[in-house]
Amino acid sequence: MEKYEKTSVSLELAKEQLGKKVTVTMDRPLGTTHPKHGFVYEVNYGYIAGIKAPDGEDLDAYLLGVNKPVQSSEGVCIAIAHRRDNDDDKLIIVPEGVSMTDAEILSAIHFQERWFDTVIVR
Repeated sequence: MEKYEKTSVSLELAKEQLGKKVTVTMDRPLGTTHPKHGFVYEVNYGYIAGIKAPDGEDLDAYLLGVNKPVQSSEGVCIAIAHRRDNDDDKLIIVPEGVSMTDAEILSAIHFQERWFDTVIVR
């Protein structure tokens, strides 16, 4: 078992959101470029306001199943992108009624998660 699977503060925090309806505020809407690393966001990416992650920022979230840039959106947390090598897990949020397999999720978030040892937790 990897270090962060045992001690991941962000995983425990993220697990509390599974199955809940949340609002995601986008700081990097679909199609925007990462300011430091230069890659393009292939999905809407943002945060859940008011839930502080271990990095001191609000808990991060991918919004999947919405194929246009949005500023915010409500959805359901169906999974967690758990980084086994980094204590900075991401929620997977989809519109109500949408379902995705682990493989579909990993494919959608690969543009950013390719640099980490990421698994899907439900």
